[in-house]
Amino acid sequence: MACLLANGRAEVCKDVVGGLEAIYFINYGDITAKTYDVTDTDMIATVTGVSNLYKFELKGTNSFEQTINSSRENGTTFVEQTLSIQLKKQDAATTKIVKLLAYGRPNIVVKDNNGNFFLAGLERGMDVTTGTISNGTALGDVSGYQLTFVGQEKIPANFLDAADEAALITLFNTATIVAS
Repeated sequence: MACLLANGRAEVCKDVVGGLEAIYFINYGDITAKTYDVTDTDMIATVTGVSNLYKFELKGTNSFEQTINSSRENGTTFVEQTLSIQLKKQDAATTKIVKLLAYGRPNIVVKDNNGNFFLAGLERGMDVTTGTISNGTALGDVSGYQLTFVGQEKIPANFLDAADEAALITLFNTATIVAS
């Protein structure tokens, strides 16, 4: 396989921000097929088989990091995808959801604060590797859930060809977004 570059990259404007706006869980195994954009094989154009996207709105301390791991000695490269989220306020329904997330390995759509959508854990899913249900110590401390999901994939999380939530629904062939 040729590993040759085809493009360079100019210095970009400083018009982006960090952080996450929302995540959407997909039950592992629901994705039956996907198609890629004809001009960009790193962008997914359609996904079939998914009936529900379970939306979690995020605000505050949440992150999505992708670490490239490459070994010349072994001839291998993989990407470790790490999603860390904080869900504020405890309740019985969310505790049940957290338990189910820990038992499963969902695929996760990540929406950043710039309007980009990514599909994390596309082939192997994302596992909860650590989680804390915390009541804090002082009155101002967090009372809620802190979860870390980790997935290992051959490539970085694909961009989804969606500019907003309506386009996301279309990309997933009219899947329903379940918000609460």
